[in-house]
Amino acid sequence: MDHGLRRTHLGERLTELEVEGLVVTRLPNVRYLTGFTGSNAQVVVAADGSAVFLTDGRYRAQSAHEVPDLPRTVYRQGYPQPLIDACRTIGIGRAGFERHALTYEGWEQLIDRAQGLELVPLGPQVEHLRRTKDHEEIALIDRAQGCADLAFDTTVLGGGLREGVTERAFALVLETAMVEAGAEDRAFDSIVAFGDHAAEPHHHLTDRELVRGDMVKLDFGARADGYHSDITRTVAFGESDPRLREIRDVVAAAQRAGIEAVRPGVSTVEVDAAARSVIVDAGHGDAFPHGLGHGVGGGGGRGAGRPGRQGGGGGLAGGAGAPRAAGPARPGGGGESEGAGAK
Repeated sequence: MDHGLRRTHLGERLTELEVEGLVVTRLPNVRYLTGFTGSNAQVVVAADGSAVFLTDGRYRAQSAHEVPDLPRTVYRQGYPQPLIDACRTIGIGRAGFERHALTYEGWEQLIDRAQGLELVPLGPQVEHLRRTKDHEEIALIDRAQGCADLAFDTTVLGGGLREGVTERAFALVLETAMVEAGAEDRAFDSIVAFGDHAAEPHHHLTDRELVRGDMVKLDFGARADGYHSDITRTVAFGESDPRLREIRDVVAAAQRAGIEAVRPGVSTVEVDAAARSVIVDAGHGDAFPHGLGHGVGGGGGRGAGRPGRQGGGGGLAGGAGAPRAAGPARPGGGGESEGAGAK
């Protein structure tokens, strides 16, 4: 990964915004800009692409080999004063900060110490860069998805679903299979939902046991070198209700419509509408309450926003990763169908 090039691209954007630098405190953004994988760090990036990396004493050694190309500040008493000092060190007098990431308390601490440094709230500038994946990122998402696919084949198609297994137990089987397939970890808390539970879009695991005739919804993903996949599959355990087969066909048609609508520059709201219209026309619009999809990649698909149904959706960039989740959630059965991150 060329982290220096990413900082240069960010610096170009900062010049357009008429700030001299950006104080980056959101950890996935710090990793994107530096390659650091620890649990606490910040980075100050100047408009010319120069930067200072900051972390606490636990990560002195780790940051030395993960971020060898930047000057580092290792602090003991919190980061507000070191961040202000870093801005001054690289000549920043007007600094943006991530208003969506910095707490009010954190902002107060920076303001108290600014003493002439102007702090300007900015939107998700790094996230905007992160939307478009380079070839290395796409390969990592593909690898993560391959681990999830193999785990599904092994545990579901391989006969791992059996009467009496609980949601909680099968989630562990699925997650173990992803690691055995080469994933570094699960991407997020897996969802395994049996029977009526499958109608809950974000069901929490229980000790409910699988019985013949249940619909089974699996929402899971793998992580590969920090990049995530996200996939949802709904399967029948035994003979399913014919009504659910009809809903499955509606979901498949909606998914196809959404995929056909995807192209660079199209509004996410338009893509949502293409899939949603199929479900509404089939009489299930009231059971499709959430947006169609969300971003996927580094930092986890769950953190990226779903497109709204009425305005507010941005355009899709070429190379962006976006799984689709299209399907009504009806009591008595599941309906979501979500693909992996797609170019």
